[in-house]
Amino acid sequence: MNSTELSCGMLIFLQFSLGLLLNIFLLLFYIRVASTSHKSSYSDLILAHLVLANTIILLTSGVLETLSAWGLRNFLDDVGCKILMYLYRVARGLAICTTCLLSVFQAVTISPSTFRWAGIKVKLPKCILPSFLLSWILNMLIEMDTPIYMISPQNNNSFQIMLDLKYCSEISDSEETTLVITVALTMRDLFFVGLMSTASSYMVFVLHRHHRQIRHLHGPSRSPKAMPEVRAAKRVIALVTLYVLLYGRQTIMLSVLVNVKEKSPMLVKSHMVFRLTFSAVSPLLMIHSDRRIRIFVKRQSPVSDPEPSNNNNNVDIC
Repeated sequence: MNSTELSCGMLIFLQFSLGLLLNIFLLLFYIRVASTSHKSSYSDLILAHLVLANTIILLTSGVLETLSAWGLRNFLDDVGCKILMYLYRVARGLAICTTCLLSVFQAVTISPSTFRWAGIKVKLPKCILPSFLLSWILNMLIEMDTPIYMISPQNNNSFQIMLDLKYCSEISDSEETTLVITVALTMRDLFFVGLMSTASSYMVFVLHRHHRQIRHLHGPSRSPKAMPEVRAAKRVIALVTLYVLLYGRQTIMLSVLVNVKEKSPMLVKSHMVFRLTFSAVSPLLMIHSDRRIRIFVKRQSPVSDPEPSNNNNNVDIC
C-alpha cells in the first residue's frame, strides 16, 4: 500500500468512524427526547429519519469502503453484495428525500402567517409520517435493479461490467436497460434536489426580507442572528447546500467512471472518499444547530458548571 492509498484509507476510516459515532449519538438522543419529553417537535422526527438513513449508509457502504480502502478484496459473495448495496442505495435515496422534506418543512415554518400559509402550516405536520412511508416505498421500488445487476467480483468474468467497486461489481445486460435505470434515478434525484433548492432559495428570500424589517424597526444594533428561527433556517440552508454540492460532485464523478474505459485509480479513490462525506458531516451541523444537545453534553461533563434553569430551551431547527 503506497502513501496515496494509505491516506485515502485513513480518510475513509475517519469519516466512517466519526460519522457512525455521531449518527448513533443523535439517534439515541432523539429517541430519548421523544420518550422522556413532550417538547419534541416535528423537526426532531425528520432529523431522526435523516440520521437513520445516514446510519444505514455508514453501516453498509461505509464498512465496505473502509475494508476495501485497506486492501481487502473479494470478501463478499453475490448475496452479500446484493443485500448490502441494495440497503445502501435505498438509504441514499432516503437521505435525499428526508433532506428535501426538512427544507420544505423549514420553509413553511418561517413563511409569513398569512391566510394562504396558515392552512399549509396546519396540514404539513400530518403529512410527515406518510411522507416517510412514501419515501421508503419509492426508493425500494426504484432501486429494485440493484439486487438483479449487482454481483461479487468473483463472478464478473462472464459479464459486461458497468461499474467496478472492487468489493462488488454492477453488470449491464443491455444499453437500453442501463439507460432506463439511469433516467429513473436521475429524475428522482433532480426532482428532490430541485425542490430542496427551491425551498432553500425561498428561505433566503424570507430571511433577507426579515433582516431588512428588523433593521428598519430596531436599527442596526439588533442582529437577526440572535433569533432561533433565523439560526434554524440558516442551518437547514447549510445542510441543503452541502448535499447539493456533494450530489453534483458525485453525479459528475459517477458519470465519468461509468463512461470512461480506463479509469484512473485516483479518480476511483476520490469517489470512494466523497461517498461518505454527507453522512459524516451532516451530524455536525445538526449538533451545532440544536441547543438541547449542547446543554445535554455540558450536563454530562463532570467538569462543567451546573447549567442554570431556563425554560426556553427550544430547538434551533423549528
